[in-house]
Amino acid sequence: MADDSTVTIRASFSTREAADLAVEHLVQQQGISRRDIFVQSATDENTSGSMASGGDASHDEGTRDDGALEGDIEVSVDITAGQIAAVQGILEDVGAIRVSKG
Repeated sequence: MADDSTVTIRASFSTREAADLAVEHLVQQQGISRRDIFVQSATDENTSGSMASGGDASHDEGTRDDGALEGDIEVSVDITAGQIAAVQGILEDVGAIRVSKG
């Protein structure tokens, strides 16, 4: 009998770009509903990550400094126990700094 209990997986990313990529991969590769995926600051500060990326990193005059780079971005996802290994693999493949279950 398959284990269909719900588990929450959390992953931290240093850029919003990597967090967004994680969401897209979870939806497209695992068929997880977007309503089961949550993106937020990993700290109490408003942040777009701890490192510049995308438009912040490729500005004509160098790296922009007007974005809040106050900490990592956390992606959490509610999945069935049978999806744990695949989801952890996806999160690690797209650049998660830390992945935890709980």
